Amino acid sequence: MFRLKPVNDRVPKVIDEILVDARWLEPPEPMEKVMQTLAQLRPGQSIRLLLHREPFPLYPLLADRGYRHETRMEADGSYVILILQSDERT
Repeated sequence: MFRLKPVNDRVPKVIDEILVDARWLEPPEPMEKVMQTLAQLRPGQSIRLLLHREPFPLYPLLADRGYRHETRMEADGSYVILILQSDERT
């Protein structure tokens, strides 16, 4: 017997996290990539940014646009920055 899947099983799910790997890109490319991705974010989505240095100039721009960040330095000296809407919890 043929059965249809429920609609929820057939509709593509929104990806919760968008990865932006900007390691080894030269400025201003990493910031441009983040700004382009911010413009595409849907509610509940976040960005995981990978960089080879900490992006200090990015932080105030995020705050001005209603985003917050969590930054972690990896053992190899690179950085992982999670960018979230200010009202989201991790």
